[in-house]
Amino acid sequence: MSAPSNLPVWQALQAHYAEVAPLHLRELFAADPDRFARFSRRFGDLLVDFSKHRITDETLRLLIELARQAQLPEWIERAFNGEMINHTEQRSVLHVALRNRSNRPIQVKGREVMPEVNAVLEHMRKFADQIRRGKWRGHTGKRIRDVVNIGIGGSDLGPKMVCQALEPFGDPTLRMHFVSNVDGAHISHVLAECDPESTLFIVASKTFTTQETMTNAHTARAWLIKELGDEAAVARHFVAVSTNAAGVSAFGIDTANMFEFWDWVGGRYSLWSAIGLPIVVYLGIDHFLELLDGAHAMDEHFRTAPLEENLPAILGLLGVWYIDFFGAASQVTLVYDDYLRSLPDYLQQLDMESNGKSIDRDGQAVKVNTGPILWGGLGNNGQHAFYQLLHQGTHLVPSDFLAPAHSPNPIGDHHAILLANALAQAEALMVGKTEAQARAELEKQGLSGDALEKLLPYKVFPGNRPSTSLFYRRLTPQVLGALLALYEHKVFVQGVIWNINSFDQWGVELGKQLANAILPELKGERPASGHDASTLGLIAFCQAPD
Repeated sequence: MSAPSNLPVWQALQAHYAEVAPLHLRELFAADPDRFARFSRRFGDLLVDFSKHRITDETLRLLIELARQAQLPEWIERAFNGEMINHTEQRSVLHVALRNRSNRPIQVKGREVMPEVNAVLEHMRKFADQIRRGKWRGHTGKRIRDVVNIGIGGSDLGPKMVCQALEPFGDPTLRMHFVSNVDGAHISHVLAECDPESTLFIVASKTFTTQETMTNAHTARAWLIKELGDEAAVARHFVAVSTNAAGVSAFGIDTANMFEFWDWVGGRYSLWSAIGLPIVVYLGIDHFLELLDGAHAMDEHFRTAPLEENLPAILGLLGVWYIDFFGAASQVTLVYDDYLRSLPDYLQQLDMESNGKSIDRDGQAVKVNTGPILWGGLGNNGQHAFYQLLHQGTHLVPSDFLAPAHSPNPIGDHHAILLANALAQAEALMVGKTEAQARAELEKQGLSGDALEKLLPYKVFPGNRPSTSLFYRRLTPQVLGALLALYEHKVFVQGVIWNINSFDQWGVELGKQLANAILPELKGERPASGHDASTLGLIAFCQAPD
């Protein structure tokens, strides 16, 4: 495919943008009482409302045509059929196989992968069952009470987010910890909370060489041996998610307790694989399967639904609409659900590592804007922090609002207040406050004359700020699975439109390479040289005596 800007529909969208840009959402809603019904979709217990977007029926028609001209349906089929769409690494992209609950045959290089997927899932089930039933004991015979996952990137963000999100479904006798930061403070704080006799470590590294992960793993290993006084204890307190059997064995882990995954599973798409072992341990296999069920249902929707009804396609296209036509550089995730507090961090990696690209699939510089800067946090807290920018700043920032209709912890008016704020903020971003409305409010407060006129500009809200509301009845494993798969496929849709590879991440390599060169210099093993003056000056500062 050529650059998207060369597609005939792109020019039509540019012309259409000039027509739509002056329109205000207030007027669009006032003129169309059926707008919500036309621009919202239900998926099980998930409601996706995109009516507060700066679109018309014609906008959606043109965006759907953009998807067709970019051959999105063909790309979806190629992905699900196991073709090597990750062309720079010559890999298939088959995280959908990990949650293929229909067991539909899926092949990679002529080899059926579902038997292997099911075998690893069964291995995870058996191990987790041993932990949860107290049959797996530590070196001194104590039951496991603390589980520490040591990983980074996709080996940390996904499992951590899911365990937090589904805490009401978790085993209350287990405490879950996630160590990712190579800063010694992180592992130190976690170890201080753990009893070595009842702690299990899950070391997640495909190669078993990841610098940050293995540094933390060796620190945990040394701590365990020191506390228990026996190197043999490692085999009862450590398991691995890896493909490096030799490295795992050398560490002291029995390879029978090594859980494998495959090169067609990208790190940021891996929570559905053996990387999800801490999820299975904490939630149990039944709830993990429900998580997979929800994701699979969204996969099938994405694979089979017409583009006009296809939720990942619609949300992905809306993102392109703002990024490439309105010039929106960022998007914010506003979570009105404390259990989803880590979702923005998870989505940051998913989106920015996938679509933060400037070279297209043909090896050429992209001619359009690609992935947005993704940020966000807990919505209620954000109202007292960054919402000022959303309402009255100079940047257009499309927003995603996420909230449950019902809380698992009904306490007084807490949930009603939470929902009222979520609904109000989405409405406020859309309608704003006109000068006439602001003037009337100030007059009611008793202001007049110069005092009123001076304050008036500060009280006006432009509105017309777009948002998507993703509301769900309750945050169940099925709903979470569907929601995460929705975002995964949204990212894929945008990558197809922009003609970029969403499944490699070469941009993370350079910093790692330079760090490997700087480390021996910092440690004084060789003189610092070959760097710019700034880096040399900073190295010298760090080496100076305390």
